[in-house]
Amino acid sequence: MIAKPYVSLLLGLSLALNGGCNRQASSPATSSESTANTQASGSTPSSGWHLFKKSTPPPPAQIWNEFSGDKAFAHVKALCDIGPRPIGSPELQKARDYIIANLTKVGWEVEQQRFEDETPRGKRPFVNLIARFAGVDGDHKPAPTNTQTIIVCSHYDTKIFDTIRFVGASDGASSTGALIELARVLALDPDMARKIELVFFDGEEAVSQFTETDGLYGSRYYAKNLRLTNRATQYKMGVLWDMIGDKDLTVTLSPDSPPELAKGILSASTALNLRQYFSYFDREIYDDHVPLNITGIPSIDLIDFDYIYWHTADDTLDKLSPGSLQKVGAVTLYFLRKSL
Repeated sequence: MIAKPYVSLLLGLSLALNGGCNRQASSPATSSESTANTQASGSTPSSGWHLFKKSTPPPPAQIWNEFSGDKAFAHVKALCDIGPRPIGSPELQKARDYIIANLTKVGWEVEQQRFEDETPRGKRPFVNLIARFAGVDGDHKPAPTNTQTIIVCSHYDTKIFDTIRFVGASDGASSTGALIELARVLALDPDMARKIELVFFDGEEAVSQFTETDGLYGSRYYAKNLRLTNRATQYKMGVLWDMIGDKDLTVTLSPDSPPELAKGILSASTALNLRQYFSYFDREIYDDHVPLNITGIPSIDLIDFDYIYWHTADDTLDKLSPGSLQKVGAVTLYFLRKSL
């Protein structure tokens, strides 16, 4: 992500979404990623339906209280322990395996959306992870693709650095770990879960520096694919998480956030007595919500961009707090429940 004026980037990105040069990878999935054959669309499903019994307890009335900052933090730590996770690396594959394993065991089916794109360092492979709730009734049916109306997303890659060891504790791991925990909580309310699509974007970080073609690789491809498959119109909103673990939490909403979504998030934070942790940034923020907005899905970025360790070797686990993850998770769940 980047915070600065980006009118020219938006113009270029809009053109890319209407006919960009993204291409699917021709190589098949490795055995560690999936045992299913790669589909023509470049997607490989991983289902966790078989792990459930047919009876489940009633969903919690206040589902936002079920989000555990400690559980989310444990996932963040596991991702940081893998090390730097830049695009196309074995470490990013390990992170992908970790995400898939944790989602499938709580009933989510994970599609691996594969593609290739040109970068300043040549053509590189990317894999978005798209999770849909498969249900808890053990009926052997795949997750539906037409019931989702809200997208909640994060990026799971880290920026490439040649001179420092960058594990991206806040920038990449915090939102990804929290999204894994969100999947567990949503599974407690299957009807709610079936209305939400969870997306883990690859390639959010620019390989060199942000331009209309360098950075946001995964979200640009995902948004374009939604339009090409006529799925974009089924979504009424999107919520992006990025850099949400800072001990000194201040969620900085971009000033161009869709007004109704910003109002909803701020109202949720007020209802949970957490309003002091949510504010507006002084500049517009260029992040994975931008392609969704251009595609016509109103989307908001929940990000703490007031973070002095951004893109430094000091973006490490000790700068984060389970309490910050819990606050963002609870506010988002409150907002989602009220919206649905």
